[in-house]
Amino acid sequence: MKRFFSLILGEGFRVFFLGAVFFALFSLSLWLAAYFGGLDITPERISPSDWHAHELVFGYGGATLAGFFLTAVPNWTGAKAARHFYIGAAALIWLLARVAILYIDNLPLAGVAVVELLFAPFLGAKIATQLVRKPKPQNLVFLIFLTFFWVGDCLVLLDWGGHITGRAGIGLRVGLLSLAAMILVLGGRVTPAFTRNAMHRAGIEVAELADPAVFTPVALVLAIALPVVQLLYPDTLLSGIITLIVGLFALIRVAKWQNRFQWSQPILWTLHLSYGTVGVGLVLWGLAMVGFGSEVAGLHFLAVGGVGGMTVSVMSRASLGHSGRPLVAPSAMVIAYVLLPVAALMRWLGGMNLWGLYTPLVFLSGLVWCFAFALVAGVFWPILTHSRAPRPSVTSPPT
Repeated sequence: MKRFFSLILGEGFRVFFLGAVFFALFSLSLWLAAYFGGLDITPERISPSDWHAHELVFGYGGATLAGFFLTAVPNWTGAKAARHFYIGAAALIWLLARVAILYIDNLPLAGVAVVELLFAPFLGAKIATQLVRKPKPQNLVFLIFLTFFWVGDCLVLLDWGGHITGRAGIGLRVGLLSLAAMILVLGGRVTPAFTRNAMHRAGIEVAELADPAVFTPVALVLAIALPVVQLLYPDTLLSGIITLIVGLFALIRVAKWQNRFQWSQPILWTLHLSYGTVGVGLVLWGLAMVGFGSEVAGLHFLAVGGVGGMTVSVMSRASLGHSGRPLVAPSAMVIAYVLLPVAALMRWLGGMNLWGLYTPLVFLSGLVWCFAFALVAGVFWPILTHSRAPRPSVTSPPT
């Protein structure tokens, strides 16, 4: 047992990616049972939908951020990676927060808030000390997004505590848009780079994928605007127009990256597909805010297909690469890549209440999400709970 914990706490991606995947499966299963089965298993102080939304945005989302940043930032800056004690402490804070939110009826709300709101600053302080070694603006900006993520969580907890009213929904949306903003910036950096690198490894010489230099600063400004506008001008025409513009920009950008090669490798096309799904989700959400469609349906498309799809895509690639395994997605993972956008489409159709099928479509969407994450969990467990695969031996050529 000691060896097991030493392994999974030795690198940030191991414990947090495992936690994220199993929690995504557990929390959605619990919500389905409470919402559709009528089981009294979620807190009474908050509605099943509020618990479900909060835990997937700040619980699942927070774990994916921790696993990614604790792994990527040392590679960006050359700083020492977090040690076992820090990773273990961060994981314990995250887990205690999930338990505290689930049992919020039986605990003092102030204590729940302290534990819940400790996680993001604890993570941010660590990655800030690593980022200052090589303080590049394109990396430091993630501290801004993490701050907005935390502010969104604060609004939810303040609303639940009765200190402010009508702000929980805004906080949830700010948190979700903070995740989407990070995907717009990071996905815009890694998706064309990973595609180009794979083409080089395949012996296909290619120049930079079509991504005009101006797109990088534009993406950064638009990404920051997403949570800011939702925070300051929620549910307004201005917020809808800006969300719509950001979504269209994302779709234009991902369209310019297209080539035939990426569709031959699932580990690549899932990145392109997920980035595009973020764009579609923002467009649907923006259209709803200006009067066309359902706002809740649009944000669920973004959350399930865009954020869910991209986090699974990045986690799977990072898990394979950092565990010394080939960057080839197992078949079960490929099925999960397909299922998440399918679940997003079902959830959007249900939210639009087309043909009066809200209940069966939303329920089926939840089942598809759970099945996708069960597949991901089955793939991740042997990868993340075993030591790094040995490097292939290099033999001398015969003389």
